[in-house]
Amino acid sequence: MRVTAAFCVFAASAACSPFVTELEADPLQTASAYIGLEERANRQELKQLMSVDPVRYEWCAAFVNAILELDNIPNLNSIEHPYPLMARAYLEWGETVARPDIQRGDIVIFPRGTAGWQGHVGFYVETEIVDGVEHWVILGGNQDQSVSYGLFAANHALGIRRWNQPLSVDDSS
Repeated sequence: MRVTAAFCVFAASAACSPFVTELEADPLQTASAYIGLEERANRQELKQLMSVDPVRYEWCAAFVNAILELDNIPNLNSIEHPYPLMARAYLEWGETVARPDIQRGDIVIFPRGTAGWQGHVGFYVETEIVDGVEHWVILGGNQDQSVSYGLFAANHALGIRRWNQPLSVDDSS
């Protein structure tokens, strides 16, 4: 995926660097550069980032894919998953993480809607207790039609995933 210089200026992000090494990969930092982008007001920027029209498609998984790609971390597109735009497809990505072991940047999958295939996916930020109930702050796309932080009941999570495999570093220069 190519990110244009104009978008890099707009996003003012380290994510625009074409060479992200294993030590630099930080999906939360990369994703935070896009907080506030709305699917209608910033439709072209989001389309350019994700190669998906956010007005026509559910785009939470496309956002996660794009952020991981910017950080040179394998995503549903790069591993050629048959359903790269489905949030629940992330249940088959990376390695399973137990709830007590959740860390910043882990990918969390939640149910959404009434159909068994529907879901939502985003990046774990932190835990908050609201009225005695554990909630997770999730940074993701298509949360209130924008890239934003959302609060989700932790006990509703379908799964937590992490990419623990070594990242390849481009050392061809």
